[in-house]
Amino acid sequence: MLPLGWGLFNPKKMSFKTSLGNAKALEKELIWFENFLFERAEFGKDNDFVTEEFLLLHSLPDEEDETILYYKTLNEIHNHTKNKDLTYTYHVLQRMGERMALILAISPYINPKILDIFFHQNEFNRDFTEFGGIKGTQHKGFLPTGETLMYLLAGNNLSLRFFFQQIFDNENYIYKRNILKLEQQNSNEPFLCGQMVISPEYLQILTTGKPYAPQYSQQFPATPISTDLEWDDLVLDYHTQQEIYEVRTWIRHYKSMMTDKKWGKEIKGYRCLFYGESGTGKTLTTKLLGKDIGAEIYRIDLSKVVSKFVGETEKNLSQVFDVAEHRDWILFFDEGDALFGKRSDAKSSNDRYANQETAYLLQRIEEYTGILLLATNLRTNLDKAFMRRFQSEVYFGIPNESSRLLLWQKAFGDKYKFDEKINFYDTAKRYNMSGAGIKNVALYCVVMEKDRKDNAIHYEDFREGLRKQLAKDGKVL
Repeated sequence: MLPLGWGLFNPKKMSFKTSLGNAKALEKELIWFENFLFERAEFGKDNDFVTEEFLLLHSLPDEEDETILYYKTLNEIHNHTKNKDLTYTYHVLQRMGERMALILAISPYINPKILDIFFHQNEFNRDFTEFGGIKGTQHKGFLPTGETLMYLLAGNNLSLRFFFQQIFDNENYIYKRNILKLEQQNSNEPFLCGQMVISPEYLQILTTGKPYAPQYSQQFPATPISTDLEWDDLVLDYHTQQEIYEVRTWIRHYKSMMTDKKWGKEIKGYRCLFYGESGTGKTLTTKLLGKDIGAEIYRIDLSKVVSKFVGETEKNLSQVFDVAEHRDWILFFDEGDALFGKRSDAKSSNDRYANQETAYLLQRIEEYTGILLLATNLRTNLDKAFMRRFQSEVYFGIPNESSRLLLWQKAFGDKYKFDEKINFYDTAKRYNMSGAGIKNVALYCVVMEKDRKDNAIHYEDFREGLRKQLAKDGKVL
């Protein structure tokens, strides 16, 4: 049994066979579901008080192969939600409710006409209130809501309604795992009128079997980053190297710490702060850490996250955290002081909203069970409440003389001939530059070489590239 918050699926093992298995399982599930819909409609003509006996007449389809992802998901849901205090009858009903909720939410995507049965009007020439459901902007079919599920499973039976309503509890595994949720349009309306929405991740996995890769957008303001470089390509001072070694150790073992009897209650995920000058290796270190453990890294675009509209910043962040929560991702907040800044005295409504965003972010960071890395040039601008939540901090300073020499030696590789006037030892000693600055000088020289095509780095180009970079930093050659 996989612990809550860990990935269910291994994308590398997904194949056409996986998709075919899901298709057969869903076809079987749809046949059962369609039969239930018609019998429920017939039952409702005379009596809309659904009984346990009526539900138990509709036996669930057998789960023939538990290696199929669809069945595996059903079992995972039930194993995390089953209640030992329930009688056998309600144990079966609970499983039926979970399966019906899942197939009901998937139906508009794979067989929308199956829900056309709900397109009937009552004696007042209006839609049946008890059916729930909404109409989409472009989708012509029926989009189920929480009320739709309650009508199918309970009707006017309040005891069953309250029993099955637990499917939508915030503490339910289906919600925590971001499998299914009710999408509310208006907080003042009954929550069960919210549309039943299956997450894009689970919809894709349970149909095609392909791993879900969210597209960068206003709703998901994060992009994957990676590198082809190795640890040998990263040049850091000795003390920083030792700190990074400790971070690597944390990342390798934080999951086992979360399941430890003593420490499991104390640890939720791993959070680390990288701070220091620009161009000193914070982003490259993050990429290498992800590569080290085979994890995807998603960098949060703060320009898309932060919004002037009330509640939008929290909503944008929520999308990222909800998707990342149960996947082995590293969330990377670059230039994080823009979002993790200090709270101020609430002298205006803007101050109150800013503090509200900070409080929300603190809560999500506290609850996040994955790896979160924050990079900033201005550590002093961070709110102290955030600082207390980081297990580690690593300072990235401007490289010392020996580190700068190594960076110059690595910058060009070994394919070029160098003008004898170019002296890396003297340059490293005289000019206090970051690794990014040194790389920029090398890139300028290489571009000039490409134009000449002589496979040589000229002193004039080296000197001009150095002058340009120093000017960016407000220095002179």
